[in-house]
Amino acid sequence: MNQIIAVIGYPLGWVMWLCYQIVNNYGFALILFTILLKLVVFPLSLKQQKSTAKMAIVRPKMAQLQKMYAKNPEKLNEEQMKLYKENGISPFAGCLPTLIQFPILFGLINVIYNPLSHIVRLSSDVIEKAATIAQTVLGDAVKVVMENGSLATDAQINIINAVDKDPSAFGSLGQDIVNRIQHLDLSFFGMNLADKPSFNFNLLIILPILVVVTSLLLSLMTTRMNSALYEGQQGCSMKVMMFVMPLMMAWFTFQVPAGVGVYYVITNLLMMLQTFILNKIHNPALIAEQARLEAEEQAEREKQERIEARKRAQEEQKERAKNGQGKKPVDEKALTQKEINKRKLAEARRRDAERYGEEYIEVTDEDLK
Repeated sequence: MNQIIAVIGYPLGWVMWLCYQIVNNYGFALILFTILLKLVVFPLSLKQQKSTAKMAIVRPKMAQLQKMYAKNPEKLNEEQMKLYKENGISPFAGCLPTLIQFPILFGLINVIYNPLSHIVRLSSDVIEKAATIAQTVLGDAVKVVMENGSLATDAQINIINAVDKDPSAFGSLGQDIVNRIQHLDLSFFGMNLADKPSFNFNLLIILPILVVVTSLLLSLMTTRMNSALYEGQQGCSMKVMMFVMPLMMAWFTFQVPAGVGVYYVITNLLMMLQTFILNKIHNPALIAEQARLEAEEQAEREKQERIEARKRAQEEQKERAKNGQGKKPVDEKALTQKEINKRKLAEARRRDAERYGEEYIEVTDEDLK
């Protein structure tokens, strides 16, 4: 698993290195890094928004299918897939932007835990030598090198701390290496983003609080703009997750370096901006309402066309009868399905009556039930 995360972290490390070269500050580099990632995945988010809008349109039909096939899950699934296909909806299109966030997050964590590899660009041999020296400087109270010889997860952060504590101890690595490590600025508005937040009274406690606040604001904004998606049983589950997820994110922020908290906060703020922009482009609620009105207008037009066609047929019949030309076949397109069925049953009874010499009985609405 660590190897997979390291593979993901490798290209992200180069992006982070580029951002750091531009701004020369770890915190601002994280902000620039997050903005670049959001720009890259924006097309996927736009596709997700379009899918959400389409889902809002077919939601009434989905509700009808769920009611109709409540006791037949297989048929329900079949009809839902058919509905998705007819409307060009991919049920998994909305998941991709969310799923892609997880490898990005784990790759970023790898970058944050290993700034000497990704930002200072030191070789693994140099880092291993520095870790051995750092273990001596920091003592057994801090684990830099594990008993099996592997480096601890936060070994590179501890190396930086050891260099700050006693740079002369690392003279064997060369003054250029020591200078490069010392010039790495991990501070951001007085916070060391390599440290983990704790419940102690210090500036880092601000980050978990901001994570919760921005996450809740984002959830409330999303709920308000996509209210149609938060109806029914599924909507209740989504509303529960709306409050659970910020707490889970805050808890996670306490387990990792503060840089991850900065990433969370900036991501939430960018997501708010993105949600606003996407809803200006494709607003699911407005699109669903427009589709409903268009459907009602279409149904009303078809109704009026049938009424007009029926009137024309009746007038033509009267005119032909007046001129002694007999009856003209009625245009079945002007009839309702019930009227068509009634005519077919009447014709069948008339034929039977003529064939068997029976009395013809007029067809009533009761015969069609």
